[in-house]
Amino acid sequence: MVRRAAIGAVAGTLAAGGLALEVISRPDTLRNRVLAAGAPSPSGAPSSRAKVAQQPSLAADGEDRDSSFVAGQAKPPAKNAAKPQQFSGFAAAAKAGVTEPSLLVAKGGPLTDAQARQHLLNRVTFGPRPSDVKNLEKLGIDRWLAAQLSPTAKDPAGDQAWRSRPLAGADPATIRRSIENYSWEAMFDTGMATLGRQVFGSRQLFEVVVDVFANHLMVSTPSDRGWDVAPQYAVSVIRKHAFGRYNAMLKAAMRHPAMLRYLDNDQSNRESVNENLGRELLELHTVGVSSGYTEKDVRNSAYVLSGRGATDEGKFEYLADRHRTGRVKVLGWSASNASGKGGLATGDRYLDYLAIHPATARTIARKLVVRFVDDSPPADLVNRLAQVYLRNNTAILPMLITLFRSSEFWNSFGSKTKRPLEDVVSSARALDLPIGPTTGKGLEAVYWQLNNLGHAPLAWPSPNGYPDVAPAWSSAGQMLDRWSMHRALAHGWWEGMKREKLPADLRPRKGDTYRAWFDRLGVRLIGQRPNARQRAALSTFVGAKSTARVDQGRMEWQAGHVVALVLDSPQFLAR
Repeated sequence: MVRRAAIGAVAGTLAAGGLALEVISRPDTLRNRVLAAGAPSPSGAPSSRAKVAQQPSLAADGEDRDSSFVAGQAKPPAKNAAKPQQFSGFAAAAKAGVTEPSLLVAKGGPLTDAQARQHLLNRVTFGPRPSDVKNLEKLGIDRWLAAQLSPTAKDPAGDQAWRSRPLAGADPATIRRSIENYSWEAMFDTGMATLGRQVFGSRQLFEVVVDVFANHLMVSTPSDRGWDVAPQYAVSVIRKHAFGRYNAMLKAAMRHPAMLRYLDNDQSNRESVNENLGRELLELHTVGVSSGYTEKDVRNSAYVLSGRGATDEGKFEYLADRHRTGRVKVLGWSASNASGKGGLATGDRYLDYLAIHPATARTIARKLVVRFVDDSPPADLVNRLAQVYLRNNTAILPMLITLFRSSEFWNSFGSKTKRPLEDVVSSARALDLPIGPTTGKGLEAVYWQLNNLGHAPLAWPSPNGYPDVAPAWSSAGQMLDRWSMHRALAHGWWEGMKREKLPADLRPRKGDTYRAWFDRLGVRLIGQRPNARQRAALSTFVGAKSTARVDQGRMEWQAGHVVALVLDSPQFLAR
C-alpha cells in the first residue's frame, strides 16, 4: 500500500519489486520522504522525467502498438471462467460472474454483489464518487447502467466544469475573435474542460466512450495547425457521435478542418497527392493493417480524399480542381472517379464502404473490449461485438449493451490497471472534490501535471492515440509523480481542486482505533480492508500501534498523508 510498494504491482520488474520490499520493511524511511516532499508545481513546465521516462513509446500504430506492449505477458489460463456467454440483462450477467486472481482478489471464485458493483464503477466511470456508489446500490445494476447508456441524460456539473474554461469547444470564428492568431489557448481550454467533465460529470460512461473515440480518431490537441479548429472537432465530431453511429462520426471527421489540417490533406492536390490521411484512414480509423491492404490501396485511398480541405477561416471546403480523378480501387471497393465535381460524393461512398467493412467492425470492437475488459481482448467477445456493429448499421450503443451483458466483462474483475489520467481523475472523484467558482484554475493545475505525466486529455502527439494497455505506462518515475498527485489532491494544495477539510467519512471518528480507521478508509477507497502488511506499514507511518486510539490532534496534519497512502496502494491502481 505504501508509496513504492505499488511499483512492483504495476511494473512487474525485479528492480521495482526490490523497491517495494524496501518500503514495506522500512516504512519509517518512507514517512520521512513523504513529509519532506512538497506539492507538485501547477506550472506548465514539465518535470525532469516528464518527456523522457514517462511518455509511452510512439513506435508502431494502433492495434499493433498496443499488442506489442502486451506481447510476452500472456496471463495463465483462467481457472474459474466458463464458456463465453451472453445474458439477457446486465444484472443476470453480473450474477454469473467469476473472479480470477488479481490485484483485488487472491484466489478467485464467484463474483460477489459488492465486487460486481465495484467492478462496474471501476470500468464504466473514471472512478466512483460516493454518490455513484449510493446510486448504484439504490437503483441496482440494470437501472443504473440503463441511465448511463441514455443518450439524452443531463449533466449539470459536467456542463458547469466545461464552462469554467471559456474557449472550450469554441468554433473557429469565436476563437479568432478572442485570441491572437496561432495561440493555443482554446486548445488548452478544451483539454482542461474535457478533464473537468471527467472529474465532475455524472455521465461517466459517455465520457469514457468519448475518450475511446477521441483517441481512435485522434487530432492532437494542442497541435500547430489546430489552434482555431481542434476545439470544435472535439464537440462536433467526437462528442456529438459518441453514442451514435460510427459511420456518421467517421464521415464527420473526414470533412472536419481539424482532421484535414492535422493529416495534411489540405496540402494535397491532383498533381501531388499527400497520402497521410488516406493511409491513416485505412491503418488506424477503419480496417487496420491485418486487412491486407497494399501500398496501391493507400495511394488510391488518398486520391479519393483529395480535394477535401479547409479555408483560412477554418471552414471545410471541397475544391474540385484539386481532386485526383481516374479509376480507383481499394480492397473490394472501386469507382470510376471520373470528375472532380463528383469527387466529394465518391469519397463519401468510399467512407460508407469502409465503415461497414468487417475488418472495421473488428477494429472498433477491439477498441471497446480493450478499454472495458482486458489488455488482451478475448477474441470471441471481439467477434460478437463486431457482428452487433454490422447488424446495427455501425451503432455504438448496441455494442456497449452487448459488452455489459457478456460473461467476459463480468469475469474480468481487477484485470485492468489505471493509466495516469484515470489514476488522477479517480483520486479526485474518490476524494469527492466539489465544483465551484475557481474550478477552472484547479483544472489548469491538474492538466499541467497530467501533461508532465504524458497523459493530458486529447494531447497525444501522434495519430494513433494514447496506449490503452498497462505495460505502456509502467515506469517507476511515473509512479512517484502519481503518488505526489495523490498527496496534493488529498491535502487540497491547488485552488479550485480542494475542500476545507477531508470528507467526514475519510476522517477518523471520535474513539476510533487506528485499525478501525484504516479499515474504513480501505473499504471506502479501494473496496476492501488493508491486508496485515499494509496495516502494519500504515501504523508505522503514524507512529502508533493499530490497536491504539487515534490521536485526533495529530490527525490534523497526518490524515491527508494517510489517505494519500491508501490511494497509493496497488488495489487503487486496479480498474
